[in-house]
Amino acid sequence: MTDATQTDRRLMLVHAHPDDETLMTGATMAKYAAEGVAVTLVTCTLGEEGEIVADDLTHLTEAGADELGGHRLTELTAAAAELGVTDAVRLGGDHRFRDSGMAWAPDGTATVADTTDARSFHAADLLVAADELVTLLRNRRPQVVITYDQFGGYGHPDHVKAHRVATYAIALAAVPSYRPELGEPWQVRRVLWTAMSSSQVAHGLATLDERGLADVLDGIPTDPSSPMLSRDEEIAVEVDARDHAGAKLAALRAYRSQLRTDQGFLSLPEDLAREFWGREHYRFAGGVPLPAGGWADDVFAGLG
Repeated sequence: MTDATQTDRRLMLVHAHPDDETLMTGATMAKYAAEGVAVTLVTCTLGEEGEIVADDLTHLTEAGADELGGHRLTELTAAAAELGVTDAVRLGGDHRFRDSGMAWAPDGTATVADTTDARSFHAADLLVAADELVTLLRNRRPQVVITYDQFGGYGHPDHVKAHRVATYAIALAAVPSYRPELGEPWQVRRVLWTAMSSSQVAHGLATLDERGLADVLDGIPTDPSSPMLSRDEEIAVEVDARDHAGAKLAALRAYRSQLRTDQGFLSLPEDLAREFWGREHYRFAGGVPLPAGGWADDVFAGLG
């Protein structure tokens, strides 16, 4: 058992690539880490197929180089430090599962690429990958696990695979007779899925429009029926971590290979950035239900 398992509250997040954790759950991670919660970040790939946006880093993917994964690991390490997360691990160890890449579907969501490397996470055997997470679940013993929904948020095959691996591993980890050599059985008490609130997105876009900044978040879905958005009644938790939005933005800026720091959402005025990046939403996906009466404000609410 690691030192991380000695605290009363333990949270594990299962993400696909470096930067996903910050974009989707960074404020949540920073808030709970600051409160002394044992936060474990599991990243399933090193994002080797990501698009480089910094001109001085294009050499990382030049013919035969294949150095982007190692670089993104350094970015991930820096981002985790900004968030106060000290327990950041890769599923199966560094370079065990490779970024699968993706293609854009006609509806603006992501889908499987035309060609996929045999080493890719998408191609990995589900049980093999799940067993790696079973070991981590039994060792860290989180009460709450956060991952993606069945669509992976926007369809990326690695996000979908992370959802499937987490779902399978959570079930297997609790079975006493299943592979006892992987550790003592552990029953996760609550599973949450990341979500984008359609009402909060609409409110945020309206505010940006009033400030003449509507183009800053170009590409954010606006149709309430989009599979990337969740209705208010589907959401169970809103983590208000506005006091930690600065840490989230600092972590995002660590991803210089992937994110432009001088335009788009990283260029929001400080007051708007605090509102836009400081609230994160989750759907209840299993285990102990959240207390009734609207959105809970704590992923551990009602667990005792």
